[in-house]
Amino acid sequence: MLSSNHNDFVKSRTRMVEEQLVPRGITDKRVLDTMARIPRHVFVEDALQGQAYGDFALPIGDGQTISQPYIVALMTQALNLQGHEKVLEIGTGCGYQTTILAQLCEQVYTVERLKSLYIKSRKRFDQLHCFNVRSKIDDGTLGWKENGPYDAIIVTASGPEIPASLVEQLAEQGTMVIPVGPRATQELKVLTKQDQGIKTSTIEHVRFVSLIGAQGWGQ
Repeated sequence: MLSSNHNDFVKSRTRMVEEQLVPRGITDKRVLDTMARIPRHVFVEDALQGQAYGDFALPIGDGQTISQPYIVALMTQALNLQGHEKVLEIGTGCGYQTTILAQLCEQVYTVERLKSLYIKSRKRFDQLHCFNVRSKIDDGTLGWKENGPYDAIIVTASGPEIPASLVEQLAEQGTMVIPVGPRATQELKVLTKQDQGIKTSTIEHVRFVSLIGAQGWGQ
């Protein structure tokens, strides 16, 4: 699956980590090592592979994007994964964020609403031997209740508010990362479910595609 330009891509990943992630405060060694290893270029179309390690998002079809590397790293680091967790991802997209998570936790459950992206991502998981990933086509704002509760939840699209279904499926002491706000710009929120209630903080201002669904922006 690797391109003939394999060595160039390895160098590009190294530069991505050293120039985009470390200077912006990504310190989790497991996250840095994983992003230096996973071939981001295989998650975009051939014509865009030369741009895969740039400091920006890229289109993946159907009006969706693969997030900027820094945002992928920031959201992943915020989950503070140790390796034993069960993680729910809302918005599989091309599967890059999913693949990063799969290296860092025990099991990933991921939900995608678009069949075309689901099919492509499923093939990539198989090719990259991500055998701890389960995926389905559904309304992600409703989560995946039968496999919950989840130690961590990551939402890769933005809604006007945090879906109640996802809060319910988050385990006690669990962490959720989600962009929330109007369509033009959002705040990246980190939510922790604690004994005394829900603790929420903002770690970045971002711009994501819209979270479509019953508890998002509607159909």
